[in-house]
Amino acid sequence: MDLVITSCNNFYKVKGHLNKSNVGIFINEFDNIFNNLDSLTISIKDVESMDKYGVEALSKLHNESIMKNKQFSIIGYGCKELYDHFKTEVAA
Repeated sequence: MDLVITSCNNFYKVKGHLNKSNVGIFINEFDNIFNNLDSLTISIKDVESMDKYGVEALSKLHNESIMKNKQFSIIGYGCKELYDHFKTEVAA
């Protein structure tokens, strides 16, 4: 399944595979999002797989939220690679 992103206000659902071939779509969708929103929630419940490029894109979004002092939440069971990444970042 290709990547599908749907939204309602500041809640976004990501569905499919988030990988090197389509991470540009994800990045374009969320480019400068924190200039328009004070909070953002992304559901990754329906993400079937995510490679290191997808993890990096979400990590950059997280870092941008911190730099701009905005609220950012990732919800859903999603992919283990993403949780491992943030778990490693917190421990380091």
